[in-house]
Amino acid sequence: MVYFPRMLDKIRLLAAGELPPDYHANLGRAMDQRTCRFLHVEYATVAEQVRAGATDEEIWRWCAQHGRVLNEVDLMIYNGFSIKRGLKDEVSEELEKFKKTSGLAGRADIQTLFDYFDADEKRRP
Repeated sequence: MVYFPRMLDKIRLLAAGELPPDYHANLGRAMDQRTCRFLHVEYATVAEQVRAGATDEEIWRWCAQHGRVLNEVDLMIYNGFSIKRGLKDEVSEELEKFKKTSGLAGRADIQTLFDYFDADEKRRP
């Protein structure tokens, strides 16, 4: 699941006091929330697992035990949805706002949220 490790990394960075403040507002919302809903688990409970020191693999197994087990078709569908998010869909305008506030407005190569995440994180010290 392409977004899952990123979600867990943000929780770890927050716990360590290293998550940039502009990321705080979307914790547990947007893609985090969709990912947890797809897994049939609560974001807050996943965050507890992360803060308790569980590895990504342990948390993945925990989600399967307490939510649902995903098969390869589920993963293909969700990953396809995730990597195209922001490309001519209902969040395209929001993506443009993110780009503008991050100083990336002129970047035509940033067409999806994943493109934005990558570019935004590379620009940070």
